[in-house]
Amino acid sequence: MPLSEKLSEDLKAALKAGDKDTVSVIRMVRALIKNREIDKKASLSDEEIYTILNSMIRQRKDSIEQFSKGGREDLVRQETKELAIVQSYLPPQISEDELKVMVSGAIAEAGAAGIKDMGKVMKLITPKVKGQVDGRLLSDFVKQALEK
Repeated sequence: MPLSEKLSEDLKAALKAGDKDTVSVIRMVRALIKNREIDKKASLSDEEIYTILNSMIRQRKDSIEQFSKGGREDLVRQETKELAIVQSYLPPQISEDELKVMVSGAIAEAGAAGIKDMGKVMKLITPKVKGQVDGRLLSDFVKQALEK
């Protein structure tokens, strides 16, 4: 089932169950998807939706960090709930060990010799792990591997 259909089904279920947090988050996700579809003038693929979800996750993590610094535990709890709901729509995350193996393979495939070849490696590995790993984490792993 495409992710957009799953979101619609889950929205119906959350409305029936009276789960206000889930309803709110799914509506937010669907609004972002709709805006992107309007800009693109076409439907989004699951990979493009994963990009939107990852962006939302980064925003929630940043908000949690800022609210924690500000002592706003009520907002930290709310953002944490939203984060968990958004993360539930991503495919299973790749472990660090699996990521290291994939990065090593991509470096060998690209024939990368140093940090200047980071773009080549990222171009190869990003489509393989789309939605399964945070982009910053991926970038850090590639950078570390190329600096050795």
